Amino acid sequence: MHRSLTRRSLLTGAGTAGVGLFLARPGAGAGSDELSPTPRQIEGPFYPVAEQADNDVDLTQVEGHAQAARGTRLVLEGTVRTIDGAPVPGALVEIWQACATGRYNHPRDRNPAPLDPDFQYWGRLAADASGGYRFKSIKPGAYPNTSDWTRPPHIHFRVVVPGFRSLTTQMYFAGEDLNAKDRILQDLAPAERKLVIVAFGPAAGGADQLAGRFDIVVGAQAQQGTTPQLD
Repeated sequence: MHRSLTRRSLLTGAGTAGVGLFLARPGAGAGSDELSPTPRQIEGPFYPVAEQADNDVDLTQVEGHAQAARGTRLVLEGTVRTIDGAPVPGALVEIWQACATGRYNHPRDRNPAPLDPDFQYWGRLAADASGGYRFKSIKPGAYPNTSDWTRPPHIHFRVVVPGFRSLTTQMYFAGEDLNAKDRILQDLAPAERKLVIVAFGPAAGGADQLAGRFDIVVGAQAQQGTTPQLD
């Protein structure tokens, strides 16, 4: 697969989440206007392994398919910024996720739930001049990770900004009972968990859609010689 990075990592990342609210970085001095980096989380095993002909920002409609993806439709948007609040135009933003049944389009996913042939599963874009991004997708289903652990609905993010360490994280949905039992989410400190949990509400102009905002803040600059390179 043609990857947007030359190196695949399990780095976790830097950013903020919520409905447009930036929080002061934990430990920052009084009066500091620095933003809180998004907690880094593992990439997981299901990053796409095959190039998709269709990898645009609308995951609900696969090019050439008459049928749209099954599931609750989402509009997911946000802004990529540095910890000092500067927008990052051109930042590469990738998302990938399970379909509504909780299955990934990946050969290592042994979940017996059916795939959705009309769901795109993965998309990417370059942030606009204001650092903004916007995807259309569906709410992913929960899925069994082990016999005693079911992962809550979540969307994987990877953000690449030249001069900074690449950010890999996961975004969760507010109000999910499984959030409190998820080992990956609960591994974060309570303040960090809030930064990756997003509340969705009705989308403007679409009664059948939900909208949420996940604002991403990149925080750690790359060491010399380790800047991620775009292909």
